[in-house]
Amino acid sequence: MLRKIQMQYMGKSNLGWLRSIFHFSFAGYYNPNNMNFGVLRVINDDLIDEGEGFDTHPHQDMEIISYVIQGELTHQDSMGNKRSLKRGHVQYMSAGTGVYHSEHNYGNETLRLLQIWIVPDKNGYAPNYGDNMFDWDLRKEKWFKIVSGKNGDAPIKINQDVNIYVLELEDEKETEFVVGKDRQAYLVQIEGESNINDVQLSAKDALEITEETILIKSNAKSHYLVIEMDLQN
Repeated sequence: MLRKIQMQYMGKSNLGWLRSIFHFSFAGYYNPNNMNFGVLRVINDDLIDEGEGFDTHPHQDMEIISYVIQGELTHQDSMGNKRSLKRGHVQYMSAGTGVYHSEHNYGNETLRLLQIWIVPDKNGYAPNYGDNMFDWDLRKEKWFKIVSGKNGDAPIKINQDVNIYVLELEDEKETEFVVGKDRQAYLVQIEGESNINDVQLSAKDALEITEETILIKSNAKSHYLVIEMDLQN
């Protein structure tokens, strides 16, 4: 089963320095029928101006992944971490029992990133942080798994049965993604446009997939992120 979510029907926020698209209820966008997709609680597609960002603020009991699409993201937290990441790089923070962090754009262009929040399999983990500066070529014409659960095989492991993949396809290329029995997935068309099982997606659209294999045909150079998880959660 497939369900398309068009970007124009998602939540929006414009604070001037921060322009956000909310895939699920967040901040001033509240929709009781759109709170989550399984254990996926948040995907925010953020544009942050140069010299701006989120000052120090707390989080607790959430698995937080930041995927940089354009520009440079600088993270700093109460665990003593400070890192700057660029296009295709990934940051992971398990907020656990509580952590403070900040995120800023100290680069020389607008920062675009996906902020992803996943509900952990239990509360009370010790806070944890990690980042990976993946080579862009790892996702060219093939699915690259960047995140898995604790027993999985991805470079980044989180406290939940979730797998996250990224992919770049050149124009007029095809590939499959299998969502097996008792599994579901949420696909984001980050850049470009596609035909997926006869569903047309434009940049920033999304697709819910339940127990179905999809065939992706790119109609322009395209960039994707898929979050795959247990259907029962």
